[in-house]
Amino acid sequence: MTADAERVWDLMDKISVCMLASWNGRELASRPMAAFVRRKNNAVYFLTDVRHHKDDDIREFPKVCLAFADPGSERFVSLSGTAEVSADRAVIRELWSTPAKAWWDSPEDPNIRMLKVTPEEAQYWEGPGKVLSTVKMAIAAATGQRPDMGANEKVAMR
Repeated sequence: MTADAERVWDLMDKISVCMLASWNGRELASRPMAAFVRRKNNAVYFLTDVRHHKDDDIREFPKVCLAFADPGSERFVSLSGTAEVSADRAVIRELWSTPAKAWWDSPEDPNIRMLKVTPEEAQYWEGPGKVLSTVKMAIAAATGQRPDMGANEKVAMR
């Protein structure tokens, strides 16, 4: 795995909540989701509810985009991949955590599904932080030069 791919995994793991964008055949829809980042499995997992339409959309149109953002630290990841919906109870039990109790009574709830996203491509941005960014932009405005705003890389995740 390349250093850039490792950086993508690190950033996703630290940010941990993302917007999951999917397509329903007519339009894109995004929703915030708690991500379970599993580098060793080459996957990002989510718990979801079968009563919501995203599961049906993903079965028909499995390409998705995950957008992770930590504006305070100026760290961002956009990841595209293929999603699959599963009722695998072993994985659901592994992902079960206190926040899930807000939505379901137990990991055995028949409405819980697991989404597995297999990454294909990603892009990440890391800035120097808000204060330093402001200083760099002020210097750039005064000198007419473009500021160095940190790292930005496109990454093949396969």
